[in-house]
Amino acid sequence: MGSNDGVHGQLGPEQREAAWARLEKQHFDVIVIGGGVVGAGIALDAATRGLSVALVEARDLAAGTSSRSSKMFHGGLRYLEQLEFGLVKEALKERELALSTLAPHLVKPLRFLYPLTHRVWERPYVAAGLALYDTMGGAKSVPGQRHLTKHGAQRLAPGLRDDAMIGGVTYYDTVVDDARHTMTVARTAANYGAVVRTSTQVVGLIKEADRVTGVKLRDTDDGRTGEAHASVVINATGVWTDEVQALSRQRGRFHVRASKGVHIVVPRDRIVSDAAIILRTATSVLFVIPWGAHWIVGTTDTDWNLDLAHPAATKADIDYLLDRVNEVLVTPLTHADIDGVYAGLRPLLAGESDQTSKLSREHAVARVAPGLVSIAGGKYTTYRVMAADAVDEAASDIPARVPESVTEKVPLLGADGYFALVNQTVPLAEHYGIHAYRMTHLLDRYGSLAEDVLAMADGKPELLQPITDAPAYLQVEAVYAAAAEGALHLDDILARRTRISIEYPHRGVDCAEQVAGLVAPILGWDADDVDREIATYRARVEAEIESQTQPDDKAADALRAAAPEPRPQILEPVPSER
Repeated sequence: MGSNDGVHGQLGPEQREAAWARLEKQHFDVIVIGGGVVGAGIALDAATRGLSVALVEARDLAAGTSSRSSKMFHGGLRYLEQLEFGLVKEALKERELALSTLAPHLVKPLRFLYPLTHRVWERPYVAAGLALYDTMGGAKSVPGQRHLTKHGAQRLAPGLRDDAMIGGVTYYDTVVDDARHTMTVARTAANYGAVVRTSTQVVGLIKEADRVTGVKLRDTDDGRTGEAHASVVINATGVWTDEVQALSRQRGRFHVRASKGVHIVVPRDRIVSDAAIILRTATSVLFVIPWGAHWIVGTTDTDWNLDLAHPAATKADIDYLLDRVNEVLVTPLTHADIDGVYAGLRPLLAGESDQTSKLSREHAVARVAPGLVSIAGGKYTTYRVMAADAVDEAASDIPARVPESVTEKVPLLGADGYFALVNQTVPLAEHYGIHAYRMTHLLDRYGSLAEDVLAMADGKPELLQPITDAPAYLQVEAVYAAAAEGALHLDDILARRTRISIEYPHRGVDCAEQVAGLVAPILGWDADDVDREIATYRARVEAEIESQTQPDDKAADALRAAAPEPRPQILEPVPSER
């Protein structure tokens, strides 16, 4: 057992080679399929119970849904209206754990303004809901609700139109960089001995009699194949649940339907407000969330049954978001204001028939066959609970005694020592010769591992310069992504280890060459590899921008799906009966 090779659950080229060898040789207690937040959470849960674990992911950590959320560890306020008190209580407990103990470097408190639009009944209604929310844990380490007059609400958010509200209420939720958080969960699992390997696709299940005993693997970068064996395999593939399920030739206990959610990213100066904003729409809610120098506005909720890997946003999706948010803004947003767009798929649990239209956000776990467990549904905030439930369900297939889950006491990498380092921001910045605001940026992305990142610039002071066309990030951050964070392609670095692909109007194209040059020596790329990576990334961005001008899903999907994959050897699953 023990720690992963190298320091702090490092995921670099050396660990990657060693991981393939271990997958082929070792018999694991648990193999987890899927490197989203739930899969990473399961790997961490199992590893910290003392089990031997392998996590395999066909693309990149958080490549699917887990990098495309509304960027909140949210308390589930809107479930109160549906009287889902259990869901709210659970979400608030998880939010509090993340804020205070597990990931204070990644999960930050955020004040929200809820504009009131109806006289007489709305204020007491919202007040009662928020009082319940605060009592259930919504105001543990953050302030509780506060009521504002119309004048007070306008002072807080001058960008909202005079006729858009009659008053307001503020409450607190959180903001999180979802892709970094997922990657950190996976690295923490590696730190406790889990084998974590991306670009490693499960192309078949190994069976003995009726029991699943392992997986057939394919490296999606170089095409080599192999096998790995385990007492139990856990399918945590989100919207791909049914596809992986089909490999077992067993009837699934539940199905997963994909619902598309689109967000747009606009510069911070386009909306004048000191708080995040939550707006009611005819069918759901709209969030306007501060994100560094930007706002994220989302989301939509539409059925999706096309390409699962690269859901495409259409012009209709973007128009919908602009129309909704412009109903309340003094200065309307236009297409020209948008710096970034992203689309993600929510894995919603569907019943056996389409009549079951109340698709659930709750999660389900099932033992589909001896040696095979599936988990799906749920939401980002409750990944830790889902992970513990999955390992509990899998325990009956593991010969050894399986201890209880301990993850609520296991801080993620970078959390330990974070608060102390925040108090030393200025001297630390002076020590490394960078500006204090840069130090804050690093601490908010890496926590106490920020010093590991900066150490990579020892003797190479040029790495402490910003990336020329994405100056929010230092060059050393790209290097660290490849050396320690499991990034294997430009896309991994520009879309997930950093968020350059949604934070700059060029979507990462203008710095692709510089970043490729920085990571080539670490990833062993030659000149041809560098050219291919840049060309593939450019093609992805062009296809996305083009798809965002299309009128409907089919047209947008056709354009987006035509772009080349950075992982050339990936096999598309044979579509199951969706």
